[in-house]
Amino acid sequence: MTTAFIFPGQGSQSVGMGKALADASPAARAMFEQVDEALKQNLTRLMFEGPEDQLTLTANAQPAIMASSLAALAVLEAEGGIRLAEKAAFVAGHSLGEYSALAAAGAIPADVTAKLLRRRGEAMQAAVPPGEGAMAAILGLGMEDVQAIAEEAAQGEVCTSANDNAPGQVVVSGHKAAVERALVLAKAKGSRHAVLLPVSAPFHCPLMAPAADAMAEALAAVSIAPPLVPLFANVTAAQVTAPEEIKALLVQQVTGTVRWRESVLAMQAAGVTRLVEFGGKVLGPMVKRIAPDIQNLSVMKPDDIEAVLKAL
Repeated sequence: MTTAFIFPGQGSQSVGMGKALADASPAARAMFEQVDEALKQNLTRLMFEGPEDQLTLTANAQPAIMASSLAALAVLEAEGGIRLAEKAAFVAGHSLGEYSALAAAGAIPADVTAKLLRRRGEAMQAAVPPGEGAMAAILGLGMEDVQAIAEEAAQGEVCTSANDNAPGQVVVSGHKAAVERALVLAKAKGSRHAVLLPVSAPFHCPLMAPAADAMAEALAAVSIAPPLVPLFANVTAAQVTAPEEIKALLVQQVTGTVRWRESVLAMQAAGVTRLVEFGGKVLGPMVKRIAPDIQNLSVMKPDDIEAVLKAL
């Protein structure tokens, strides 16, 4: 079987994340310590103990999710003696998970990735004043239908498709009033569920342009190596290995659509028959809706390690 390693994005955080792995494995503890040192913050304690409202803050959630994902991979490598380049043909991640994927594939050191994600989280939070933006999930309609709804709802403001997660599961983002208009239109056009999301900013839309500028500056100061295996990029749903192209795509990703549905289909077209998700169990259900024939595994807790090692 051809395998890809995948990494979740924001929303997969929860108090207690990674604790079982850290309790069971020195490899996981070492990863968490490395991230804490890089950020000069006891992020691990916040992950393990909360409070939840602090963990959910974008600037904390993004490096926390990355740390949990890389800790899960570190345990798998330590326990099973496997190497990503030997077991995975590709990597991919959902939004911030793209940074986790690149770190896992050796393109960016974990400590540098943590700092980049802290900067990304801060910049995305600061890009739009509180209350001016919103995001909404629209279920039961396809990407083309939702794009048309977003265009109609914009009325001179920003409203665009932010996440194409799975068939019938699209997220729109933009000015709050425009997103609210999109909800009304979606329900009128047959959406079975259309609801505002509890997020702190309108991610993956043109309102994030200041954050994209901040990431362009941050990434310009970082050296990225070619990943050990190709990355399927969010904004193109295509393979990439060239470091400068990766940097450009990471900048575009801040304002661009997360083309997850297309990315999974592209991986399947490239021969992928199995996906292993590290640090979460949120991408698997999407994959089942996109490509039911692909096998899904996840690594979140020590109990998951043996099952994944047997499969690999």
